[in-house]
Amino acid sequence: MIHELRLFFIALQFLTRVPAPRWVGFEPAWLNQSARHFPVVGLCVGAVSALVLMLGHALFGPPLAVGLAMAASVLLTGAFHEDGFADTCDALGGAVGRERALEIMKDSRIGAYGAVGIVLMLGLKAAALVSLPLAAALPALLLAHTASRAAAVALIRVLPYAGDVDHAKAKPMAQRIETSGVVVALGWVVLVALALVLHDPRQAWAVALSLLLALIGTVWCARWLRRRLGGYTGDALGATQQITELLMLLGWVAMTRAA
Repeated sequence: MIHELRLFFIALQFLTRVPAPRWVGFEPAWLNQSARHFPVVGLCVGAVSALVLMLGHALFGPPLAVGLAMAASVLLTGAFHEDGFADTCDALGGAVGRERALEIMKDSRIGAYGAVGIVLMLGLKAAALVSLPLAAALPALLLAHTASRAAAVALIRVLPYAGDVDHAKAKPMAQRIETSGVVVALGWVVLVALALVLHDPRQAWAVALSLLLALIGTVWCARWLRRRLGGYTGDALGATQQITELLMLLGWVAMTRAA
């Protein structure tokens, strides 16, 4: 149990700006193992965003509340996933080969594809949240942030690392995780989904559709990355998280409007 708690704090420090307690320590292999708890970190980020959204609704109304909620999640993570999405857009937006795409991903500058991509991504997520009543936006945020991190974990299992492992920024994350790690990650998603349905059974169809869209998005990203890069990179994992998060929010909006 202590080791799992240690892995959670390592995952929290890796995916956010929250430092791990000093007693946690660090071994390179632990970073790879900590991927099983990425969805829990997503749940924490979603919870902070949901809290800001709830307070913002009470003080400022929906549009400003959504902006503040999204800003809170970006500040908490240091735009970790958004940066990966922008880099992936730059690398794969044009008709370039695999080697050139990997070179572009290493470039810290943002290009036209990345700028347009991140504006559209943030704009679409904001529009989706504004379209949802508060009672639906809160659980949507919790589940989307949780499951989208699990999508990235799944890619670490099913795809090889596409870049140069020796020059990877986080070498342990360039290694495939064990199947048990994916099972644990998916288990966290199931727990959150069940908790939301038990809390309000009327959310069952929205939960089901958003999870289905997350699965479709994950499979699509895996096939896209395999075709274009031959595998995943850290930036591609961030892009997968952003894409599946947006798909889940859109699914929640669709079910809310259909209800």
